[in-house]
Amino acid sequence: MNILKKYDDLTARLKASGDYIWPLALRLIMFWEFWEAGIGKYRGDNWFAGIPWADWQMGFPWPFNILPADINWMLATWGELIFSVLILLGLFTRFAAFSLLVITVVATAAVHWPAEWNSLAELWSGYVITAEDAGNFKLPLLFVLLLLPLIFHGGGKISLDFVLLGSRRRSQRDAITGDLAALAAGLLVLGATTIFLLPVIGYAFLGLALLTALAHVFIG
Repeated sequence: MNILKKYDDLTARLKASGDYIWPLALRLIMFWEFWEAGIGKYRGDNWFAGIPWADWQMGFPWPFNILPADINWMLATWGELIFSVLILLGLFTRFAAFSLLVITVVATAAVHWPAEWNSLAELWSGYVITAEDAGNFKLPLLFVLLLLPLIFHGGGKISLDFVLLGSRRRSQRDAITGDLAALAAGLLVLGATTIFLLPVIGYAFLGLALLTALAHVFIG
C-alpha cells in the first residue's frame, strides 16, 4: 500500500502539468486541422452543390438541406477559419470547440455517414478512412473525440481564457460543483453531437437537457 501511495502521489503531479500541456496540444492540432480545411475552402471552388455524390450518403441534414449551397459553403468556410483561430488563442475555447463540433457533425452527416444501415455491425463498417459504400466516418469521429475535452475542460492554463478570467473569478469557478445545470449542459453537448446522425437519440438528449434545466430553475 505504501508503494501504491507513492505511485499515486507521483503520478498525481502529472495532472498539474497536464493542465498546461494536453489542452495546448489539442488546441494546436485542432487549429491546424480546421484552419487547413477552412483555407482550402476559401481558396477553392464550392463543391457543396454536388452533395450527396454517392448513393450511400445522407446529404446535408435539416436545416442545412434547405439552405443554398453558397450559404452552407460560407458558414463552413468562415466557421472553420474563425473558430480555429479562437481555439489556437484559447479564447472562448468552449464556445469555439462546440461550434467546430457542430460543423464536424454536420459534415459527417452530409458526406461520411451512411444513409441506411440495418445493424450496428453494418454501421460500424463505416469506421474507415476510405469509403466502401458504407460510410467513412473514422476521421471526423476522432475529431469529435478530440473536441469534447476542450468543451468540457476548456483551453487549459496556457490560454487567453485563463489569463483574462483572473485569479478571483477562477477561484469562484473552481468552487462550482456538479449540479442540475451542469448535467443539462452535458446533455446539451451530447444532443448536439448525435442529433444530426442519430436523431432519435439526439432529441432524447436535448429533451432531457431541457427537463434538467427546468428542474434546476424551479428546484435548484
